Amino acid sequence: MHLGSPPARTSLTVLALVAALLALVLGGAGPAFAHAGLRGSDPAEGSVLATAPKQLTLTFTESVGFSDDSLRVLSPENERVNPRPAQHADGKDNTARVELSDKLAQGTYTVAWRVVSADGHPISGAFIFSIGKPSGTAAVVATDSQDTAAARLYGFLRHVAYSGLALLVGAVSFVLLCWPTAAAVRPVRRLLTVGWAALVVSTLALLLLRGPYETAGSLTSAFDLSQLGRTVTGRPGIALVVRLALLAMAAVLLRRSALRPDRPDRPGGGDGGDGHDEGTLPGDLGARVRVVGAVLALALAFTWAGAEHASAGIQVPLAIPVAVLHLLAMGVWLGGLITLMIVLRRRAPGSGEVPASAVGRFSTVAFTAIAVLVGTGAYQSWRQVGSWEALSTTSYGRILVVKLAAVVLVLVVAFFSRRWTARLDHEVLPAAERQKVPEPERLRVVETVGAPTSPVASVAGSTPDVPAGTEPADGADEPPALGTEEHRRRLRRTVAVEAVLGVVVLAITTLLTGTQPSRAVDGTATAAATALEPQTKVVTVPFDMGTANQKGSVQITLEPGRVGENTVEAVVYTADGGFATVPELRLTLTQEDLGIGPLDAKLKNQKGYWATYDLQLPMAGSWTLNITVRTTDIDQVTVRETIRIT
Repeated sequence: MHLGSPPARTSLTVLALVAALLALVLGGAGPAFAHAGLRGSDPAEGSVLATAPKQLTLTFTESVGFSDDSLRVLSPENERVNPRPAQHADGKDNTARVELSDKLAQGTYTVAWRVVSADGHPISGAFIFSIGKPSGTAAVVATDSQDTAAARLYGFLRHVAYSGLALLVGAVSFVLLCWPTAAAVRPVRRLLTVGWAALVVSTLALLLLRGPYETAGSLTSAFDLSQLGRTVTGRPGIALVVRLALLAMAAVLLRRSALRPDRPDRPGGGDGGDGHDEGTLPGDLGARVRVVGAVLALALAFTWAGAEHASAGIQVPLAIPVAVLHLLAMGVWLGGLITLMIVLRRRAPGSGEVPASAVGRFSTVAFTAIAVLVGTGAYQSWRQVGSWEALSTTSYGRILVVKLAAVVLVLVVAFFSRRWTARLDHEVLPAAERQKVPEPERLRVVETVGAPTSPVASVAGSTPDVPAGTEPADGADEPPALGTEEHRRRLRRTVAVEAVLGVVVLAITTLLTGTQPSRAVDGTATAAATALEPQTKVVTVPFDMGTANQKGSVQITLEPGRVGENTVEAVVYTADGGFATVPELRLTLTQEDLGIGPLDAKLKNQKGYWATYDLQLPMAGSWTLNITVRTTDIDQVTVRETIRIT
């Protein structure tokens, strides 16, 4: 089937490949969840177990991923006692489970964990539990495993990647939407190259550093092929690989499309051989380039949105397209500002000046981009922060306040830039009206790049493209340039200040993307409080028979310590902390305020400890534990303790 011209076939091929790559990212994305936090563990943090567990399980608030060393259990002698790496428990993505060695000795064990949450950021922590009785431990766990050389370099490269995206998207949008002839300006072409190269280099480096960033490894481990293999199978790694493929397509498109102007030294002057002015986007080709460029830009932005904060938390189907729009608006505005600043500072002899109409069009485009930035940014702020209080109580909220202040400054400077642009348009308009002549049907003409104000020759080389019998006014063949030098200088100043503030906003944004959102912090704190409160309730009650060697304590553990069915385990200790064997141990529970009880727990001797697995507690509130300990046929004592059931 005939698909049309080579440029058309190239555009269709690029669109098809973009669709396939997006399907790859979406297919590998899986369900999206919030920034994870530890919800609970089994054994629980700080618990003292009567017998050694066979396995250890961590449960997180949301989905997590892990490597071979994500979960380590260390003995009191600092020896690892989990011989195999972690796996998801029962196929649940929010769990991590390891099998423990047989015959674990008594003492305190340390659990160190580091996992990757669904939004691509690693989180870590540590806690202890004991077998038999607590003891000292020689286990050493890094206290700040997040701040590594790989993590710092990874954060810097993320900023480089955002900057490259802004330069690439901004320069292309300025050429396509504001001033097509700018594609012939060497600094603009150089800016396109710098943006593309920065994005390619930073993406390659991020792909290599992703493994050390997730595992808190050394920089040299970036070249570990096995670690790189794990990286490219995870969602962040897939997004980086897709980004590289999209950048390769962008390079091909920039080379073969009309965005690449004919060279000024090409035979035939500025005529590229197709009868069009160089640097323009004629007819269908311009529309096709705009469509394909827009699709590539959307796909590039999606490689961020689909693997970071937008892909986790609430309202994910809405958050991802909002994040894409936010990124693209940032690129159009900031990259376009830098492009405008470059063309305003052109000093090459005969290069001409940027038309006032191009500056006016960019002013409109920039205003639209800023409006999109404000709207999408407001939604993202609400989604990530969640409350006014979090603006001052969380790191994410405080950084966001600084960003908002910088954005306000940008808007103030942008207001003055638009004022100067409006004045320039107002001053140039009368001159343009004086040059206006009747416009009969014209032939296509070309304009030689680099010629200051030379007359325009027709394509056939015969007569200029002006009505018969009229003489062209000076400069009538060129769009009106900007006004006085004083006006140009003031516009350059405001644009430069706006661009500098935009770079500051971009740096703050990069810092925000690496910070745990306030909603996640609150959710983690709530989950942690829930884990500490209802997961297990442990009380230790001393007893004294009043005779020699008849002192000790009873440790009662209720799990989960809530209304409904509970497991109860009881261990009796001697006065010196050793295990004690008693012929009888009885537990009853009473809620005196409501007159409920006593409820007999019906503990059974499990050869070393006492337990029951089906105690039903009907109501929440404060319950009194009545513990009867019998050590001989005639010696027994009853002690009491209060526990709160939720």
